[in-house]
Amino acid sequence: MSDSTSPLSVLKRVFGYDSFRGEQQAIVEHLIAGHDALVLMPTGAGKSLCYQVPALIRPGTAVVVSPLIALMQDQVDALRELGVRAAFLNSSQEWEAIREVENAFARGELDFLYVAPERLLTDRCMRLLERGRIALFAIDEAHCVSQWGHDFRPEYLGLSRLHEQWPDVPRIALTATATPQTRDEIAQRLGLTQARHFVAGFDRPNIRYTIVEKNDVRRQLLGFIREEHAGDSGIVYCLSRNKTEDTAEFLCREGIDAMAYHAGLPAELRAQRQARFLRDDGVVMVATIAFGMGINKPDVRFVAHIDLPKSVEGYYQETGRAGRDGLPATAWMAYGLQDVVQQRKMIDDSTGDEFFKRRSGAQLDAMLALCETVQCRRTLLLAYFGQQSQACGNCDVCLTPPQTWDGTVAAQKILSAIYRLHRERDQRYGAGHLIDILRGKRTEKVAQHSHDTLSVFGVGQDVSEQGWRSVLRQLMAANIVTVDGDGYGTLALTEKSRGVLKGEQVLMMRKESARAAARSRNIMPRGKREVRVLSAAAQARFESLRQWRRDIAKEHGVPAYVIFKDDTLAQIAEQEPSTLDDLAAVNGVGQHKLDTYGEAILNFLDELE
Repeated sequence: MSDSTSPLSVLKRVFGYDSFRGEQQAIVEHLIAGHDALVLMPTGAGKSLCYQVPALIRPGTAVVVSPLIALMQDQVDALRELGVRAAFLNSSQEWEAIREVENAFARGELDFLYVAPERLLTDRCMRLLERGRIALFAIDEAHCVSQWGHDFRPEYLGLSRLHEQWPDVPRIALTATATPQTRDEIAQRLGLTQARHFVAGFDRPNIRYTIVEKNDVRRQLLGFIREEHAGDSGIVYCLSRNKTEDTAEFLCREGIDAMAYHAGLPAELRAQRQARFLRDDGVVMVATIAFGMGINKPDVRFVAHIDLPKSVEGYYQETGRAGRDGLPATAWMAYGLQDVVQQRKMIDDSTGDEFFKRRSGAQLDAMLALCETVQCRRTLLLAYFGQQSQACGNCDVCLTPPQTWDGTVAAQKILSAIYRLHRERDQRYGAGHLIDILRGKRTEKVAQHSHDTLSVFGVGQDVSEQGWRSVLRQLMAANIVTVDGDGYGTLALTEKSRGVLKGEQVLMMRKESARAAARSRNIMPRGKREVRVLSAAAQARFESLRQWRRDIAKEHGVPAYVIFKDDTLAQIAEQEPSTLDDLAAVNGVGQHKLDTYGEAILNFLDELE
């Protein structure tokens, strides 16, 4: 291998970086040598470079399996901006464009070919691949192959054929989220049992995790955005399509530039909105989980959940779309008792088999444990993925430690009330009615069913309605209370309830008052972020460079970050390079970008003086 084709020279010449990070170099060399790899690396840690550098060194074309065709255009645009020959094949293309790409591949004129798994496995595509030379296979978002993962896709199951048909072509499977169980399933289903595993730390220390009690959630969300992230790009995740529409309209009325995104929208409108989110600054996307996998936008400053995610893996994948540039970002969530009841009911009502329901229940239990923990959230989050860590000092629990109290008697009261109501088999009562009984409220429904005569009526007047909802959530998180499988969301006792009722177990709970006080604005508010600590003059240059970048990106029809990332512009603003050699020393300025934009940047800087 000559110096010009060594991994470090390719990294510098094409991508503009002087050195690899973490295990990148070991993965690159392993793949260049023709070996298989399974890579787990957090979002923003540089997974793509692990196969892009080897692909530019090994002879042939790298075939990249990517699950979302909506992102292929941006991935290809980014590579072309680096001077790399890249193309994609998907259903959005006209017949003439497809033939052009196929012919380019067959002639060996492509460095990268992006393709969705369902197209890859067609007879036509398989015959096409036989006509060319393949440098490697890169399987992105590999957790999609696992039924234990949060985004199982049946079409991924057929990707084991790649090794059967091209046994000498190295494969690399990559994901940002996988428990040890999911990792084993990925290796088995993709035929990567002999592959070397590279497991980087899952931690994203630049992300602050905050979870608050849901109470007028739209107003809470608005306050969070205004107080911490005014003018920033962000994603708000909702459980239902209607909620995305309503929330986006609400934010727009309040002066936030927001759009809704869900699978029920026309494909053309979804594509337009995704393109605008990627290309414009300060846009908030309110979406279902149909949006976001593999989002490459590096400057998403916050991800908010206003409904409880279904699993820790899904939550981690979604929050990982914030702060991909390594700068401070926030993962904010508001959740309440109704979220828990609704999720339990959805599992019970699902058409899945018992395995699916058990798996979904276990995933929800882990999510509830994260929400209700009195320990560092990051410690619990990383432990879920098999990584040990110390308290982070950058989550709401660390920054405002919750107070605890002995909730054993309160738990016994509520369990007794559930037991008495559950004996009325012909009636269904929700949490609100249960709390009314405990607090001694003679509502119409309480009087109608003579529940004011129950021994538990009024025994919980010392606890607020908000406090009782907190007790219920914590009991459900501990699987001491569950949702009855009656289809109505009725609360029921579990095997664990017996020990609590008998006084055999002490339950320490978090105080809701302390939790409610830990609003995001009281936790070290950062206000409007800065990319770096820049002088006033450098900050002004940086903002001017961002405007220059926006104009260039609009001209090229690509997202602004594809031209240069914020951190690269910040270095340019700070260092004020006066020659091409000076500019070449800036991280993120490879040879092609130097040739394409170098003189323009230097001239622009001269004009600013």
